[in-house]
Amino acid sequence: MQRESVLLGTLLMTCALVAWGAPALVRAQEPMLAGVPLLPPNAKPGECYTRVYVPPTYETSTEQVLKRTGGEKVEVVPAKFETVEEQVLVKEEAEKIEVIPATFREVEEQVLIRPETQELTAVPAQYEDTEEQVLVRAAYTTWQTNCGPLEKLTTTTGETLCLVEVPAEYKTVTKRVLKAPARTEMVKKPAEYKTVKKQVIDKPAQTRSVKIPAEYTTVKVQKLVEPARETRTPVPDEFDTVQKTVKTADARLEWRQILCEASVGPGIVKKIQASLKQNGFYQGPIDGALGPGTASAIVAFQKKNNLPTGQLTIETLKALDVQ
Repeated sequence: MQRESVLLGTLLMTCALVAWGAPALVRAQEPMLAGVPLLPPNAKPGECYTRVYVPPTYETSTEQVLKRTGGEKVEVVPAKFETVEEQVLVKEEAEKIEVIPATFREVEEQVLIRPETQELTAVPAQYEDTEEQVLVRAAYTTWQTNCGPLEKLTTTTGETLCLVEVPAEYKTVTKRVLKAPARTEMVKKPAEYKTVKKQVIDKPAQTRSVKIPAEYTTVKVQKLVEPARETRTPVPDEFDTVQKTVKTADARLEWRQILCEASVGPGIVKKIQASLKQNGFYQGPIDGALGPGTASAIVAFQKKNNLPTGQLTIETLKALDVQ
């Protein structure tokens, strides 16, 4: 049982060094040792402790970031008038410029899409079938027996020989001969056009001056009381709320309670393996053996749940729900 406890601690520490980077972890431990007591504080008889690596902690805070700088909103306050009774000019003669918009008409235009081109086209060779008499066997002469006119009627014993000419034999053969050789010829392709409708100016825009006659009244006139003015209203700055992560505590070494040698056995290891498998960190067998697979799964569970790594602490057992 003592051997299993030592093996578990060694495996967990090895996996932690590999997971966090052994050289970096050793360098990081040098300042973290400052302030760590030499012995576990408030320890009770029967309890076991070890120094473990506690990763840094972070918290998310919100901050107001300037999105748009404020300024001023300018508004125009129109002039104010009052009505008085007197014979005065109400409105002077003036001129008004009127704009006569341009008028358009629709026309059709032939737009060249592809210019006239010439292409060199290949004309294949032409063939025709002809029949030709081919000599199979030349004419020849041969001797033929029993060819006399009386031999077919009587039973003569004399042998008759006749020199017979056998005509030549021919065979009709169909063969394909070249009628016209292959050649190339220049083919002209006409230009292609597309009819496009477009708007063209029929009459351009123009202006004309229209006279506005003066207006008079003998009763009421408008007198300026307050001229037009501008008002400026301050526009505040606009801010956006952003989230940022701030480190609240550095990584450190702390004394944490672990299982004592007498408490580490196959039964507790099986419970640990079962809980790790249920949480998706362990895929091996539930055999109660402290192998590298079990140790790696424990370190992965500790990192995932932001627990101290390096040893099987009581805090880790509580997180695994192992009693």
